[in-house]
Amino acid sequence: MVNHRFLPEQVDGLSGMSLPKFIIGMIFAMAIVVAWSYLDGASLGTTLFRAIACAIVIQLGYFLLVFAMVARNTPTSADKIRDAERRLSSTEAADGEKFGARRSLH
Repeated sequence: MVNHRFLPEQVDGLSGMSLPKFIIGMIFAMAIVVAWSYLDGASLGTTLFRAIACAIVIQLGYFLLVFAMVARNTPTSADKIRDAERRLSSTEAADGEKFGARRSLH
């Protein structure tokens, strides 16, 4: 049975951070920023600005972490086999066109 999902459950790597863990952590971090702003006596606009800035910084950090994990990921043996098959099929297609029996009707 093939499992089709739009969002990965687990991102492999050093952190092992899953999407639900990330969302819960982001909510807690934003709650801390909002509470800090409230206790600091900041205005509603300043509190909103701080919460949005916090969300942007967290999202950017998560994106960069996932990008770094994907960029340094070494190809697996299945990737190497797939690449070899693609090279083989592309050379066969080129040879087939070169020596194929295409003839004009005219």
